[in-house]
Amino acid sequence: MIQPLSPLAFTTRLFFCALMWSSGFLFMKSMAGTIDPMAMASVRGVIAALVLGGWFLVRRLSPLPKRNELVPWLVLGTFNGWLPNILTAFALIHIAVSLGSMIQASGPLLVAVMSHFAFAEETLTPRKIGGILVGFFGMAVLIGPAALMEADGAAIGVAAMVCVSVSYAIGNVYARQIRHVEPSRMALGQQAVSGLVATLLTLAFSGGAAYGPPLDHLSEMIALGIVATALPITLYMGLIRSNGPTKAAMIGYLQIG
Repeated sequence: MIQPLSPLAFTTRLFFCALMWSSGFLFMKSMAGTIDPMAMASVRGVIAALVLGGWFLVRRLSPLPKRNELVPWLVLGTFNGWLPNILTAFALIHIAVSLGSMIQASGPLLVAVMSHFAFAEETLTPRKIGGILVGFFGMAVLIGPAALMEADGAAIGVAAMVCVSVSYAIGNVYARQIRHVEPSRMALGQQAVSGLVATLLTLAFSGGAAYGPPLDHLSEMIALGIVATALPITLYMGLIRSNGPTKAAMIGYLQIG
């Protein structure tokens, strides 16, 4: 069993993880409207998977999935991979980065609620329930109805980001329950499945031509795949395993847009 990190070590790693992950909002927003959301998620996942797979090969370890890793890879690749990646890229076409990151900050609240039903040690007390309700109310006030009217299609962008938060929350709670897969292999599997599924969806619905625009933004796509995906997700999986999904989900409060 992995021992919990000290408060200082946990906070430091969470901060750097949030800093890298937050950069993804900026990269995606800079390419929003010029790249198909599915193609963006595809290239992002493939780049991240290649980097993580290469890291395993350098260490002379197999990057291929073991039989008991297939289900975790598929679940994490969906709820923490291709689904939220596509939805986020789509949402940022319609809403501002700041609004998107603010909505995603609801993640810790959702994780706290889900963890209550998943883990005996994460039981919600009346005080915690009150804090969660205050948190949701505060977010509603900050976002406000004006956010839905700031631009055409903003409402659908907000709805997409809400789905992103729910998806990540499900994935985070599930990741805590996986004891037989080390965090770095969870990160590898997540990105491998994410890149594969997003690629299949892109080819099926948008065709090969959708990969032309990403080549025009290759530097941003590489940064998105490595700095904003491969590195932080590997670090984050370790935080979930060591300190639990509720504490790790506090990354949502540190993400900046």
